[in-house]
Amino acid sequence: MSAFVPGARVQIAPNASGPLDGLRFAVKDLIDVAGVTTGGGNPDWLASHVKAPRHARCVDALLAAGATLDGKTITDELAYSLEGANHHYGTPLNPRWPHALPGGSSSGSASAVASGAVDFALGTDTGGSVRVPAAFCGLWGMRPSHGAISLDGVLPFAPCFDTVGWFARSVDVLAAVGDVLLPKASAHARRPFTRLFSVSDAFAARARNEPDDALRLAALAETLGARTSLDVFAGDDARWLACYQQVQDLEIDATLGDWIRSAKPHFGPSIASRFARLDTFERQPAEKWRDVQHELRAALDTLLRETDVLVMPTTPVALLRKDASDDTIGRFYQHALTMNAIATIGGLPQITLPFGDDIDRPLALSIVGARGSDRALLELARDLHAQHTSANLQ
Repeated sequence: MSAFVPGARVQIAPNASGPLDGLRFAVKDLIDVAGVTTGGGNPDWLASHVKAPRHARCVDALLAAGATLDGKTITDELAYSLEGANHHYGTPLNPRWPHALPGGSSSGSASAVASGAVDFALGTDTGGSVRVPAAFCGLWGMRPSHGAISLDGVLPFAPCFDTVGWFARSVDVLAAVGDVLLPKASAHARRPFTRLFSVSDAFAARARNEPDDALRLAALAETLGARTSLDVFAGDDARWLACYQQVQDLEIDATLGDWIRSAKPHFGPSIASRFARLDTFERQPAEKWRDVQHELRAALDTLLRETDVLVMPTTPVALLRKDASDDTIGRFYQHALTMNAIATIGGLPQITLPFGDDIDRPLALSIVGARGSDRALLELARDLHAQHTSANLQ
């Protein structure tokens, strides 16, 4: 199935020469490209909106750095999914594991990169929409610190969590894109990371689903330097999940609720049931969860010092099969959104690191740094990749 939106593939040449010369990129269909209507993965949204008058700021930055835009990619409807299936446009291929879903909602962007159609691609990540497809498709993926990259020209979903992220097949390309998109390093560069902690509750979530993979990933984390465990949720996983979901619903209602109620769009069955929650949730009780959001964010700031980094499985399962049952998908969501809530609620940068293994399934670890440590985290990702490669060659 194609990674790209139906119709002619939009292509735009760079407007300057720069560090991304010769690289081709695609953008998720939540991100504006001048002269093209952003469709949001839903035909009714596409039909009720007009062509973008200008590029999103992140697209402008890439074109000015020498990269060539080569297509817009399919997204799960209005970003409300982690699976990668689109009822209207189909499910983009997971090129290496075609029996499995590519992960969403930046499914098309991950598929385009994994297939080699482009060198890198932009996605968006709210509750895991870059992190999950990066893991499922065996890619490098980055969710930056919240607010590090402008959301100007990006269709909003839950703005207090939304970020623009990206995929690449190599850490060098991942870092090169970050060097263009991320804020320039300050005169007082961050100190290098000195302590790596294994997130015990995230490994426990993986162990509940895939104990063998959890052991493999834990051993891998230890070889990378994460020899001390840390319990982030302190046994209160449900509170983190509830906080994310309640605040997300508040944000979705504010950004998309009026359009949904007036346009009455046709959503695919699984997406329709998620948006239907907006009809029954109570705003006043939900608003109280914003205080919990600030509390948890402050706790993470206290827990995670400037030179600390968390190491954890990116996803609670290696893959989701295309024929996965509703119960399997439901359990995946519960665990994935909870694990992802660390970076999401904290506004922290997170990089997905892909690792191969002898049973031909993706294994992915993530590193999570303090807010604003994006550039240092990319350097650490490079170092860890070199360390792992060197160890395997010995």
